[in-house]
Amino acid sequence: MTLSRLAQTIAARQGADPESSWTARLLAMGPEKCAEKFGEEAVEAIIEAVKGDRDRLVSEAADVLYHLLVMLTSRGISLARVEAELDRRAGQSGLAEKASRG
Repeated sequence: MTLSRLAQTIAARQGADPESSWTARLLAMGPEKCAEKFGEEAVEAIIEAVKGDRDRLVSEAADVLYHLLVMLTSRGISLARVEAELDRRAGQSGLAEKASRG
């Protein structure tokens, strides 16, 4: 499943019954809960990266990407908008990009 297809699925579940969809349940809990869940998943991915378990890291990375998209959706931000920001940064040194922000 591509990220864009996953983002579309998440957007489609926004209006679903929270009793029948985990995504709808998360979105119904609000942006703060979505952000909290994203943070939990990110920490779990970090732990697996440090431990060196590649299979577990792949699984946790998938969870991180899913929860990132849920969090963005909860704030009305599309994957396309994030991709546009990445496109804007393409070809620019990471050091130069960071310096331009602050």
